[in-house]
Amino acid sequence: MLDSISASWESTPTQTVEQHRIIAAIDLGTNSLHMVIVRIEPTLPSFSIIAREKETVRLGDRDTKTGELKPEIMEKAIAALGRFQEVAKTLNAETTIAVATSAVREAPNGKDFLQRVEDELSLSVDLISGQEEARQIYLGVLSGMEFNDQPHIIIDIGGGSTEIILGDSHEARVLTSTKVGAVRLTSELITTDPISNAEFQYLQAYARGTLERSVEEVQANIQTGETPRLVGTAGTIETLALIHAREKSGSVPATLNRYEFSLKDLRELVNRLRKLNYSERAEIPGMPDRRSEVILAGAVILQEAMTILGVDSLTVCERSLREGVIVDWMLTHGLIEDKLRYQGSVRERSVLKQAKKYNVNLEHSDRVAKFALSLFNQTQGKLHNWGAEERQLLWAATILHNCGHYVSHNAHHKHSYYLIRNGELLGYTETEIEIIANLARYHRKSAPKKKHENYANLLHKEDRQIVSKLSAFVRLAVALDRRQIGAIARVQCEYNPDSQELQLHIFPSHPDDDCALELWSVDLKKEVFEAEFQLKLVTTLESAVTVS
Repeated sequence: MLDSISASWESTPTQTVEQHRIIAAIDLGTNSLHMVIVRIEPTLPSFSIIAREKETVRLGDRDTKTGELKPEIMEKAIAALGRFQEVAKTLNAETTIAVATSAVREAPNGKDFLQRVEDELSLSVDLISGQEEARQIYLGVLSGMEFNDQPHIIIDIGGGSTEIILGDSHEARVLTSTKVGAVRLTSELITTDPISNAEFQYLQAYARGTLERSVEEVQANIQTGETPRLVGTAGTIETLALIHAREKSGSVPATLNRYEFSLKDLRELVNRLRKLNYSERAEIPGMPDRRSEVILAGAVILQEAMTILGVDSLTVCERSLREGVIVDWMLTHGLIEDKLRYQGSVRERSVLKQAKKYNVNLEHSDRVAKFALSLFNQTQGKLHNWGAEERQLLWAATILHNCGHYVSHNAHHKHSYYLIRNGELLGYTETEIEIIANLARYHRKSAPKKKHENYANLLHKEDRQIVSKLSAFVRLAVALDRRQIGAIARVQCEYNPDSQELQLHIFPSHPDDDCALELWSVDLKKEVFEAEFQLKLVTTLESAVTVS
C-alpha cells in the first residue's frame, strides 16, 4: 500500500542533463573548513575533482564555560567561506552545497552562526546529524572505492566526532557517530606538553571506552565467516598515512587512495608522537600546518578503534564527507541511475523504519498521506506554489504524525514532535526534520503559534509558512480517515477564486455509508484551514465510488 504513495512522490520528473555541471561542496568541520569543486560527468554518471580548498579555523575551540562558538573564530570562518565562494565563482560553480557538523551542531549559538553566514554571504548551510554525517561519508567512500559486495568498516576521525560505518556497497548496515574527536580530546584531556604518562593512559582509556558502544554495534552486524576490511578517511588518517609513507619509502605517493599501513606501525608512531612536544611534532615531514597540535589524540582514537575492532591494517580512501555531499546532491537531482541508485530512496526507507519502530498503524497513515498529497496536488498553483521537496516533507509528516502514541495517547501530537525531532531521519537536513516534526505536531489541537518553542525553532519565515499552511492539510487528511477504516475513497477539490470558496467533494467507499463521523470531523478541523488560506471550505458527500 505504501508503495503507491512513495512511488507517486518519487516519480517527479528529474532534470535532464546533457552537459558537464560544476558543483562546489563545503564541509564546516570542527578542525577545518574544506571545499571541493567537482565537474559532474552526467552520462557516466561520475564526477572529477577540479579544486580543493582548506582552512584550519578550529570551530571546535569553543568557550569552555558556555560551549558557544567564539566571536573571533566565527569571524575567521565567515571570512574563509567568503574566499571559498570566490574560488567557486572563478571556476564557474553553478551551486554551492554546504554542511556543518558536530562543533556547530553542539554549540548553543550554532544556528545563530549559520544565520549570520546566510545573511552575510547568502550561503545556506545544512546542519546535519551525526548519523546523517555517517551516511554521507559512506556515499563519499563508495564513490571512490569499489567494495565488490564485500563488508567494509569505514572510520572517519574528525575534530569533534568519529564515525564508524559498516557497509558492503549496498545500504549501510550500521551508521554510528561518537563524540570523540582529535580537537575535542586534545582540548578536554591534554594539558601537558609533551603529554604526561598519566594523561596518555587516560587518553587511551577514554577513547577506548567511548568507542566501545559503536564498535559493538558494528560487530553485532558482521555475519559469520565475514572478515571486513577497514577503510580510513579524513585529515587525521591521511596525515598518519602521509607520515608513514615518507618514512617507509622516503617519498610522497601521488595519491593516498588505497595506501595501507598496519596497527603495528601505528602503535610505533603513537609511541613516538607522545614523547614529542607541539613544535617537535610540527617538524615531522608531512605534518600539515596546525595538525601537530591534535595529531596525537587523533592517532590514539584510531589505535584504540583498530584494537577493539580486532583489525591489523587500514586502507586509506581520500573521498569522504565532502564527496558524499556531492553524491547525495546527484542522487537528489536524478543524476545517478545505476550504481548507488538504491540510496535515492533513503528518505522513504528511513521514514518507514521510524514508523515501524514506533508501531505506527501504517494502513491509517497511508490513507492520511494519500489524502494530504491529493489536497496538495489539487490546490497547487491555486492556494500554494510549493513543489516536490515540500511534498516529500508532507508525506513524511503524515506517515509519522501518530508515532507519539508510542509514548502516550495524551498529548501524542507533542510526543510525535519529540520522536521525529530526535529520531535522526536519514537523508534530511536538520531544518527539514524540524519541519516534518512540526507538521506532525500540529495535526491536532492548537494551530502553530509564535510562542511555541518548537515553532520558534524554525528560523526562516518561509519554513514557518510551510508548517502553518501544510499542517492545515494534515488536519483535514486526518479528519478524512476519522474512523480509520478507509470510509472515504477519494476527494475532489474545486476552487472558486471569486467567492474565495473551496468545494471539497467527498466520495465514500460504500454506498450505504453516510460518513457522518468524517464529515463532522472535517467540519470541526476546517477552521484552521480556512484561516490559513483565507477562504471558506464547503464539503459535499457524493455518490459512492463504483469500481468497474
